[in-house]
Amino acid sequence: MLKQRIITAIWLVPLVLGAIFLLPANYFSWALVAVFLIAAKEWGRIIDCESKVTQWSFTATMGILLVALNLLVPIDSLWFKGQLHPVFLAVISLGAIWWAVALLLVVSFPHSGRLWQTSPMLKSMFGQLTLLPCFASLIALKSLDTLSQPYYGGTLVFLVMLVVWATDSGAYFAGKTFGRIKLMPKVSPAKTLEGLAGGLLTTMLVVAGVMYVSPEQELGLVIGVTLFTALASALGDLSESMFKRVACIKDSGTILPGHGGVLDRIDSLTAALPVFTLIYLAFWM
Repeated sequence: MLKQRIITAIWLVPLVLGAIFLLPANYFSWALVAVFLIAAKEWGRIIDCESKVTQWSFTATMGILLVALNLLVPIDSLWFKGQLHPVFLAVISLGAIWWAVALLLVVSFPHSGRLWQTSPMLKSMFGQLTLLPCFASLIALKSLDTLSQPYYGGTLVFLVMLVVWATDSGAYFAGKTFGRIKLMPKVSPAKTLEGLAGGLLTTMLVVAGVMYVSPEQELGLVIGVTLFTALASALGDLSESMFKRVACIKDSGTILPGHGGVLDRIDSLTAALPVFTLIYLAFWM
């Protein structure tokens, strides 16, 4: 399994970095549609793992929404005088509200499951609220200041990914080594408080890197944003674990050997990206 994960990462990481830094924002936004359609198909299994009709209908609905978002707000009109287009801002803000609700659902699980686990409509809505704000956040960050600083937006996306990767890696190794106290055993039995603490500690390496490259930044603000983004990424991971547990599936898909599905790879980003984008708009724009 570890060997397969490494092999997949060897070709996946350069592909992701190439898309982030080298693809123009307008091509990037359309390439994302394909990625999120795969994630939508995988979410369809969470809604109903037995019904192909349900899975494909959810995928089709998501496809319409993703394409509509790209057509409604072209890249060249996404930012104006430092202000994000109201449609994208509304979608991302709705995502932040959803993650506050998701936190309540995760903390109160399995009792909260009684409200939604037998409702395909609610699970479909949860999928849309999980995927669409992440999609919008990726495009918003990537397209930021592309004329004067072509790599600036890509760098922001990469920083969020670094925070997520640092959180996941730190949590994995700290949990394996020191893990004793279960974080939320009814949602994800393998995760521990020690692992979460280790993940948050590891993100300080990202803070150190940011302060080294851009020492004019306020240290306290960078630490606060990094930790908040890391906590959001942990929530995204726990949320998907909760939905998969109810659906009785281990991995969302098999498209990435050793890693599962696309949804398994972006679950932490689905929460981290909208949260980071709103914080960036509040403090740096």
